[in-house]
Amino acid sequence: MTAPSTGVTIRRATPADTDPLVSVLVDAFFDGLVADWLVPDHDDRRAVYRRYFTLVLRHGLAHGHVDTTTDRSAVAIWYARPEPPPAAPPEHQAAVEAATGPYAPKFTLLEAMFDVFHPREPHHYLAYVAVSPDEQRRGVGTTLLDSYHRRLDALGLPAYLEASNMRNRRLYLRLGYRAGPPLILPISGPTIWRMWRGPAGAAGTAAFPDTEQRPARRARPAAASRAISARGA
Repeated sequence: MTAPSTGVTIRRATPADTDPLVSVLVDAFFDGLVADWLVPDHDDRRAVYRRYFTLVLRHGLAHGHVDTTTDRSAVAIWYARPEPPPAAPPEHQAAVEAATGPYAPKFTLLEAMFDVFHPREPHHYLAYVAVSPDEQRRGVGTTLLDSYHRRLDALGLPAYLEASNMRNRRLYLRLGYRAGPPLILPISGPTIWRMWRGPAGAAGTAAFPDTEQRPARRARPAAASRAISARGA
C-alpha cells in the first residue's frame, strides 16, 4: 500500500530484512528516558540493544506480523492477542539474559510489568514501532500504523500499546487511542503510558479495558515473548 500524502509504500517484512530493521530499532530507541533507565552506559547500549532487538525482531517475524517500508526505514511489530498469552518459557528468559548481560534485571522487570498489566480483552498488540531518525516527523510512522489500523477496523478489533514519552502519547491520541492508567517504573524509572484504540464503530471513545493484575500463568514452549515498548515513531 502506498500513502499519497507521504509516498511511503508499506509491505510485510521478511527474514531478509532483519539486519536493516534491527538497525532502525536500535537507532530509534537509542536515546530517551527508557534507554537511560535500561542501559545507563552509552558505551554499552548500542551493543546490548543490537543483541536484544535482534531477538525481538526474529520473534516478531516468526510469531507476529511485522510491517516495514520499501526503503526499510521503519518497522512495526504486531501480535494478535485473542486471549492472554501464557507466561514466557524459561528459554526466553535465558535469551534475554544472554542478550543484555548485566542489564538483564531491568529488562526482565520491564517485561514482567508489561505482562502483569496487559489488557485481558481480545486485541492486537503493537509491541514496537520505530522510524529511522532521519525519517522521523515526516508522517512515516503514522502511515505505517494507519495501514494496520485499517485492517483492524475491518475486523472490528481494538489495539493496545505502551508509549514511553509525551510526544508519542500525543501522536497516538491523534490516531484514536485513549490513555489508560500509566505505569511508573521503579528504581527512579520513567512513566510508561498504556494506550487503547477501540474497534471501529464503537460509540464515542472506547473506554480503557480492564487491566487488573493477573495471577502468574504456567509457561508453555510456544509462549510469545514480552518486549520493551519504548516508541520510536
